[in-house]
Amino acid sequence: MRKTASILAVLILTGATAASSIPTFGAGNTERYLHVRVQDSKEGESVAVNLPLSIAEKVLPTVNKGKLQNGVVHIDNAEFNDIDIKGLLDAIRTAPDNEFVTVKQKDQDVRVAKSNGNIIIHVVQRDKDAQKVDVAVPMKVVDALFSTAKNNEVDVAAALRALSDAGDSLLVTVESATEHVKIWVDSNGNPAQ
Repeated sequence: MRKTASILAVLILTGATAASSIPTFGAGNTERYLHVRVQDSKEGESVAVNLPLSIAEKVLPTVNKGKLQNGVVHIDNAEFNDIDIKGLLDAIRTAPDNEFVTVKQKDQDVRVAKSNGNIIIHVVQRDKDAQKVDVAVPMKVVDALFSTAKNNEVDVAAALRALSDAGDSLLVTVESATEHVKIWVDSNGNPAQ
């Protein structure tokens, strides 16, 4: 579960990950909740989080731990070295829906696309730790991550605000033989387990 939690944190905080065509529904004025479900059958562990995005928005800026400071995650300069992230995002935002990258290898397939206003990443890993990762992040959330931050930062608090306006959507699924992770946003404060 620790490996999955680490992968999950990276995927959420960077706005990158994997998914097939996942619907996003119209936004309304109701409270949106961030739901996280992690189940590890091997360890017999599970985690369920149902957090109102309005609380997450208010609490996140109060956390100052490691690279997360005041709702902003600081990323080492080497990660963005010689890449104009804002220019790259503008190119993706203005491009028509399309499959941008497809990589098929012996042990892994990767697909990066834009569909229905979402950045889609789909990864299938076929080694001893076989797993499938699907992520769909609304483009407006990705834009918010980089909107007010400096070149070596992502603004997670801004992304949460954009996520609450994006409507109901499935963001991340991770599946392996023993682990299942699901992250989604909707207006149901206490969904069935």
